[in-house]
Amino acid sequence: MSKGWWWIAVGAVAVAAWAARGGESPETAAPPRAVASDTPSRPAPKPSATITPSPADWSTNYDPAFFAAQVRRSAGRAEIKPQLLMAILYNESYKPHDPELERSWQRIKPDAAFGIANMHRAAFNEAKRGRSFAGRSWEELPDNPELAVEAAAWHLHDLAARLPSRTRGTLSKDELLALGYNTGSGNMRAFAAGAKPGAQAQSYLDRLHQNWDKAANAVRVP
Repeated sequence: MSKGWWWIAVGAVAVAAWAARGGESPETAAPPRAVASDTPSRPAPKPSATITPSPADWSTNYDPAFFAAQVRRSAGRAEIKPQLLMAILYNESYKPHDPELERSWQRIKPDAAFGIANMHRAAFNEAKRGRSFAGRSWEELPDNPELAVEAAAWHLHDLAARLPSRTRGTLSKDELLALGYNTGSGNMRAFAAGAKPGAQAQSYLDRLHQNWDKAANAVRVP
């Protein structure tokens, strides 16, 4: 079996396991309404890492906290909450992030998402317009976690600009942004107008709520 076909076979196996866990999410989610503030009440341990690991091991031993420093920098530039961006990375961490597996899956499913932020091509291309990474390509995302974090941050920034000044219902701004990342800006605006999230969107929010304190710990400055 040639090397190329071997990767496709391996990718198919990995994808099958991944699909059994819920499949690919549309784009990204929002922070917990149950949390009153961004600061957890209990003492938080230091992040497991704030220095990007070497390319040789980050994808096989992946933890979003590896990229805490990049999350803080990108969130600051895009004027969004680092905790929100990190929580989204945790929400997307269920997906295998080995670059070769991602590409194998993309050959089977051309509209698949790429990178640790699980971004689709259209979202990436929109987020990069007029930005410092405008010359970069969506195809780079599997190998470049820092680029994935930067693009996700600016995508959230752009979603925030599309939120109405007044919203209805009980969803917070961060929850709406997360739903926008996960389901698209049109659905986000519908939720802001009072529409109730469906089962898939609510599941994404539930996972985000579960990851919220962990995200706060990860982006805490050591």
